[in-house]
Amino acid sequence: MAKAVRARFVCQSCGASFPKWMGRCESCHAWNSLVEEAVSETAPGGLGKGNSGNKVGRKIDFLPLEGEGADPPRCVAHIAEFDRVCGGGLVPGSAVLIGGDPGIGKSTLLLQVAAALSKTTRTAYISGEEAVAQIRMRAQRLNVAKSAVELASATSIRDIVTTLDSPEAPELVVIDSIQTMFLDSLESAPGSVGQVRATAQELIRLAKRRGFICVLVGHVTKDGAIAGPKLLEHMVDTVLYFEGDRGHQFRILRTVKNRFGATDEIGVFEMTEGGLKEVSNPSALFLAERRGNVSGSAVFAGMEGTRPLLVEIQALLSPTSYGNPRRAVVGWDSARLAMVMAVLEARCGVSLSGYDVYLNVAGGLRIAEPAADLAVAAALISSLADRPVPEGAVFFGEIGLSGEVRAVGQSENRLKEAQKLGFSRTYLPTVPSAKQQKPKASSGLEIYEIPHLQDLVAALARP
Repeated sequence: MAKAVRARFVCQSCGASFPKWMGRCESCHAWNSLVEEAVSETAPGGLGKGNSGNKVGRKIDFLPLEGEGADPPRCVAHIAEFDRVCGGGLVPGSAVLIGGDPGIGKSTLLLQVAAALSKTTRTAYISGEEAVAQIRMRAQRLNVAKSAVELASATSIRDIVTTLDSPEAPELVVIDSIQTMFLDSLESAPGSVGQVRATAQELIRLAKRRGFICVLVGHVTKDGAIAGPKLLEHMVDTVLYFEGDRGHQFRILRTVKNRFGATDEIGVFEMTEGGLKEVSNPSALFLAERRGNVSGSAVFAGMEGTRPLLVEIQALLSPTSYGNPRRAVVGWDSARLAMVMAVLEARCGVSLSGYDVYLNVAGGLRIAEPAADLAVAAALISSLADRPVPEGAVFFGEIGLSGEVRAVGQSENRLKEAQKLGFSRTYLPTVPSAKQQKPKASSGLEIYEIPHLQDLVAALARP
């Protein structure tokens, strides 16, 4: 059938296509993001039997929901933090996408994972950014140079697919990165929306057919999202984000999407000269440098997936000399901070309008759990009064707009973690008996129920 060639303009930010060039994308409103791409399409015609010259699709067979075959065994790297985030290990035939800022340690992590899995699984590491000699230098630094990892430096998807499309294909293939790969049937440059979508589709299709694990490394934009079309995250089975602040040695591997496990798990690593080392007890590490008897500091007992995590929340209030006080937040939601401050002023009579407010989550961790409201309020009250919170205290609870402190889940796990690290008292919401069972006070751990935010202000005001 004859093919017609036409041009379209694709936004490199959101993937929307337009018939003509425009200075601003009408979908995501990004400026100068439209790039011309050539598209080959078949001449108009239907797909049904009545259209002569068109191919007719084959009939598909339906299968029952319950199958007889056993699930394939997971590939376990025996790196506990990585295996937890993946849901217990990597699933054969799955596609995993991992993104993160440049230089955060994505290639280091995957090389260590590939080296660990090479003991029981045939693994291949294909890099489009580095030469084989450069990868070997990193392997020597990580002390994994003697691992049975097969290396290659290639960017052509046609060559990679030809190499991997065989019964002897490796069981794990790492592609670093998907933005450097190109398909010669497309005229757009590598890294464009069309190339990223097409190359990822070819690799994922091959992985599903051959049954090997395909791990794709993705670059991120300045907003922190994986570069390329959003469709890329829908195509893969698992999406992981490798986060961290370059000023801290901690790195967080966070699950965003996982078809084979939980989507709220995190893995904590420490960046050292010898590579990434897993942190088995992150709570103790995050609180290692905490100083007691300092105003504006409160410990939050949070949950990241199935893991309890204790972190320090720091607040600093400084009298402002400007009409509009400054609000600076690191590691938490700035809108959530504004809400907690508004409730303190409206419901508790605590005036904060004349202060610059600085809030920080120590250790470079980012918290998105509403249960941190009570710890943030305690840090603000402590900084305003210039009085430390009671020694050995932890806080958790969600604050409502009327000032009530709402119950949160998994209280027992939070209390056990606090007791394990030597804390002696806990400030938590009053749990209605009809809603869930009240947490039990463990030996040596006092529990103070806070039904309203005013009760917290009164409790912290007492000497």
